[in-house]
Parts: sequence; C-alpha cells; structure tokens
Amino acid sequence: MPYFRISEAARLLGVSDDSVRRWAENERLDVTQDSAGRMVIDGAELARVAQEIVPAEAALPTPLQSARNHFPGLVTAVRKDGVMAQVEIQAGPHRVVSLMSREAAEELGLEVGVAAIASVKATNVVVDLPKGTR
Repeated sequence: MPYFRISEAARLLGVSDDSVRRWAENERLDVTQDSAGRMVIDGAELARVAQEIVPAEAALPTPLQSARNHFPGLVTAVRKDGVMAQVEIQAGPHRVVSLMSREAAEELGLEVGVAAIASVKATNVVVDLPKGTR
C-alpha cells in the first residue's frame, strides 16, 4: 500500500499542509511515521478522507485547459469482473469514474489509495499515474 507525506496528501486533497496536520492532530486522519520518522498517511486512509471532504473544503480554482482535462487524485474504489473494471477517483471535490479493461487496471496496479490522474476528453476517461510511482 502506498504512503504519502503531508505535502503530497495536501496536494491530492486540494487543501493546505496545515489542514492535513490539523486533521491529524484532531484524529480526523490517521497518520504513522516512516522509517525516517516523518509523518505519513496510508493511501487507503487518505482515500477514505477524500470521500468525506465537503467540496467547499477542497475546492480548487477551475483551471483553464484545452480539450484534455487532468484530475489528479486518489483511487477510492476499484470493482472488477471478468473483463472490465470500474475505477473511482476522488480528485479534490470531483468524483471521476472510469470504465476500463480489467487487464489495464491490473497493469497500472490500481487499488484503493493509489495516486492517479484521470484525463478526460469527451466521454472517455483515461487513468495515468504520476511519474515515478511505478
């Protein structure tokens, strides 16, 4: 399972580092320490909190973009059957759902708590991973 540092978690949730630290202090968010003693958050825990955030807390300015729109966020659910997979990503206040082949979801290692980027063009949603995560 992936772990995220405070700054990474804040960026994925669309809030400030201070908000994430405050949530940890108030026990809204469970944190642990990595081998270097830094505070880290388990990806599944971060996905849980991403689903609970009130949109106003995580609202980001709408960027000006061309036909391709990229929504970095956290995988909050993966449902697989024989051939297909349904992947949900919480990207700040946005919930993005992608239907893809089961093979693609497995090759990307998509599971709850993984950081991913939903790229949207027309009615197709493509899921990318940030550089350096695989």
